[in-house]
Amino acid sequence: MPRFYCPAPLVTGGLLNLPAGAARHVQVLRLQPGDSITLFNGGPHALGSAGEFSANITHMGRSDVQVQVGVHHPVQREPTQAVHLAVGMPANERMDWLVEKATELGVASIQPLLTERSVLRLSGERAAKKVSHWQSVAIAACEQCGGNQVPLVHEVIGFGAWLKERTLTPERPATHSFLLSPQSLTPLREAVAGLAAPSVITFLSGPEGGLSSAEEKDALSGGFAPVTLGPRVLRAETAALAALASLLM
Repeated sequence: MPRFYCPAPLVTGGLLNLPAGAARHVQVLRLQPGDSITLFNGGPHALGSAGEFSANITHMGRSDVQVQVGVHHPVQREPTQAVHLAVGMPANERMDWLVEKATELGVASIQPLLTERSVLRLSGERAAKKVSHWQSVAIAACEQCGGNQVPLVHEVIGFGAWLKERTLTPERPATHSFLLSPQSLTPLREAVAGLAAPSVITFLSGPEGGLSSAEEKDALSGGFAPVTLGPRVLRAETAALAALASLLM
């Protein structure tokens, strides 16, 4: 059954006009009144309960689609570990691919970082447009993979400013922070083996070429524990996804 993200309160029995993106998708699929779909609003949050709702299409206009919301299904397909990925942005379409696959794996949020060795340099309106695009990529990935909680793609921020924000606003004590470092001898799986579930984890991965020595030193001073994925040299986007797979699967 086709699944659509609908960032609006979902109430069983209610009539609802789908947002523009979902309405276009319904029309592209050539669905008709009477057809069944699944809706989710990315909960848990103020919009409603986590899980998903069945719905039936009641009206198809030129640009609008109306549905009647059906039964709520409290199904959850989210990992027990909440893993937040902070990543030095890889260039070109590789960041799109990273956001898509990280969402499929169940990442809780993605923080794009501007680092010393970042090839992709974003700021201002261009950065805002990219973040909006990446958020759309995450929504589409959730619709496809069955996830009901859309990961938040944060605004692009410089590495130093991000570390400073973490210092000024300490995370919960249950948060564990790991840094992918070629100098580390501690395998990631070994580092997380003793963590109780559920846990909150922040994983930091660099861009092409990795973090600079100064950035890595600052991360270690900021409480990140260095870990390794093994002896092979992985591309920036591959390394981040390999780490997520180790933590979430």
